[in-house]
Amino acid sequence: MEKLVIRHEAPSIEQYLKLRHDAGLSPMSVEGAGIGLPRSSFAVTLYEEDQLIAMGRVVGDGGCFFQITDIAVTPSHQGRGLGKIIMREIAAYLDTVPDKAYVSLIADGEAAKLYEQYGFVPVMPQSQGMFLRR
Repeated sequence: MEKLVIRHEAPSIEQYLKLRHDAGLSPMSVEGAGIGLPRSSFAVTLYEEDQLIAMGRVVGDGGCFFQITDIAVTPSHQGRGLGKIIMREIAAYLDTVPDKAYVSLIADGEAAKLYEQYGFVPVMPQSQGMFLRR
């Protein structure tokens, strides 16, 4: 891996949409990205040279509720520990939020194994994650 640069900033709209697409995440709109990215509670982006290769964000109200979103790594860089770097940076941020804050995420497939390393546990059967199909 070339020299890795870690930044605590959201990517540009174009970078964000491209990385989501390349990583196989669901598409988002330009309008939504333009509204949402600047409102991130925390963002981490990983670059090689000037190329965005991975990202993660935390969104929420800043005090009571936080959700980890947009964990994405370009396919050509997967399997190199970049997800762990992203989660390490996010975990350091979460260490600064109020003690009783509720921190959640949606884990797709095998990603749950990564998140378990950072203390995340399934909410089933006490709770069930849901989303609004639009």
